[in-house]
Amino acid sequence: DIVTIAVGGGGSPVIKKNKDELLEGVEAVIDKDLSSALLAKLIDADMLLILTSIDKVYLDFNTPNQRGLSSMTVAEAKEYIAAGAFAKGSMLPKVEACLNFVTGNTKTAIITSLDDASLALENKAGTIIVGGN
Repeated sequence: DIVTIAVGGGGSPVIKKNKDELLEGVEAVIDKDLSSALLAKLIDADMLLILTSIDKVYLDFNTPNQRGLSSMTVAEAKEYIAAGAFAKGSMLPKVEACLNFVTGNTKTAIITSLDDASLALENKAGTIIVGGN
């Protein structure tokens, strides 16, 4: 059986400076990809599926040298991150979330589009990242 659990970004972050004060708004970003990976880990999910607007992860995205990645090891993903291969506000948090989910285990994370989600669950689409150290 497949159970879908979704985590949204946003919300209103607040703090309480002391017990006598009301809550006060603060600036913060709640990343939906990293939140999803954390929740998936906490509930011991078998797989993390991150949906985005493109079919898979690309190196040299939107350039003539663009090439899609059908799979990545943890080591390869870390090398690509170190080389600055993924955009900070776009693909980087998705890849980092997948690494957070799969590092230290043999679980799977997949990044793909909504249109390819069913195929990705059959390992026929998207970028698959299999756990390991």
